[in-house]
Amino acid sequence: MAFFLLMWLLSATDDEERKALAEYFTPTLVQLQDNSAGADGMFGGDSIISDEDYRSRAMQVGERSLSIPKQSSSTNRFGDGDIKRQDQTQFEMIRRRIEQRLKENESLRELYKNIRFTETREGLRIELIDEADFSMFALATDELLPRARQLLAEVADAIKPAPNPLMIRGHTDALPFSSGRTMNNWMLSTARAEATRKELHRNGIDSDSFFKIEGVADREPYTPDDIYDPRNRRISITLGWRSELNLN
Repeated sequence: MAFFLLMWLLSATDDEERKALAEYFTPTLVQLQDNSAGADGMFGGDSIISDEDYRSRAMQVGERSLSIPKQSSSTNRFGDGDIKRQDQTQFEMIRRRIEQRLKENESLRELYKNIRFTETREGLRIELIDEADFSMFALATDELLPRARQLLAEVADAIKPAPNPLMIRGHTDALPFSSGRTMNNWMLSTARAEATRKELHRNGIDSDSFFKIEGVADREPYTPDDIYDPRNRRISITLGWRSELNLN
């Protein structure tokens, strides 16, 4: 019935009458289109004729435009930014605590050069890096050496107050294992990450604090130009952004 009524109206009216009928049934839509992009409507906002001029940022769909709200971009990914600023402040405090602990500990003072702090998209990454004169683990095993245990104890004491999720990643160099061995660099890097997690937990880090444990073998070298460099053997302990992971 609606279809036949529509056909009758189209045949029985001229252009002016059809335009009047359309405006009668959609007065609110016309008013909103003429007067605002939410400015004077129920949602507030800027007018489409303001200096901001949404139309210049619109995607064209036929003769109409789809406006992009000012707050829809990824620049607001952390909400008002308070949580990220809190994390950054906490990260800086942790970095200073670790540095201070190493300077005050005579037996570990020389290992200050083996720690790197980097703010990444994941969070604050603390890297404990091997060198020719220092190794975290016994050769080709996941057995932590005494000074590495001391170093992890200092790191654990420094990060214990932080509510951020912890991610631990093990890295190896590219030296292959001898034929016939069941171990490989994937297994070794994962085992070393797990050994690090256990040591941090033994030093007071709660089990619920750990978010991810993984090994990446030699796929993320510290020195890409020399895949056999001992510095490629390292442990990364990352304190994740709480906002990035939707955690409080």
